Amino acid sequence: MNILPSKRFLTPGERIAEVLFGLIMVLTFTGSLSVAEAGRAEVRTMLIGALGCNIAWGIIDGLFYLMDCLVQKGQTIRVWRAFKNSETPQAAYQVIIGSLPPLIAKILTPAEYESMRLRLVSLPESPEYPGLRKNEWFASLMVFFWVFSITFPVAIPFLVMHNVRRATRFSNAIAIVLLFASGYAFGRSAEYKPWITGLAMVLVGGALVFLTIALGG
Repeated sequence: MNILPSKRFLTPGERIAEVLFGLIMVLTFTGSLSVAEAGRAEVRTMLIGALGCNIAWGIIDGLFYLMDCLVQKGQTIRVWRAFKNSETPQAAYQVIIGSLPPLIAKILTPAEYESMRLRLVSLPESPEYPGLRKNEWFASLMVFFWVFSITFPVAIPFLVMHNVRRATRFSNAIAIVLLFASGYAFGRSAEYKPWITGLAMVLVGGALVFLTIALGG
């Protein structure tokens, strides 16, 4: 049995962050498009740039996900070795306490710590090095598609509308809705006021896009 757990695909906060990053990336391209001067060639160039940028960002984020998997498993191996090298039960308890959330560690009784210690002792040895499982490679691929797919809702108006000004308005409206939805979901996840965080996300996202464009991003 492998004692190294698989990393969860993406937490709600991580999914929201990926959406925000993807939106900012594509908005830096749509926001830099000159409505008065842009023709179909400029729109095509903008779309290719936005898609290419989010493809690159999706690949990078997928690699970061795999790196995080290895880091978490490496931490598990270090904790396991510290536990195995504990010379007394009390030292083992301290290793267990250090690996638990503070709230959980605070309410456990000495008998429960001893039960956990005995159950951990019975586990097989951990591998010498962390490795990646098939489901983690698949999750990394899903991270890529998650980042890449956020490009399309904002880009669709430019694909179906010939009027650049109208397409820009629809694209911006879709981006605002997505930013608000991301903020709303973040508020629910963080146990904060969803409507306030939704509006704040629209403002923060818009400010970040403006800053990125101003700095030549």
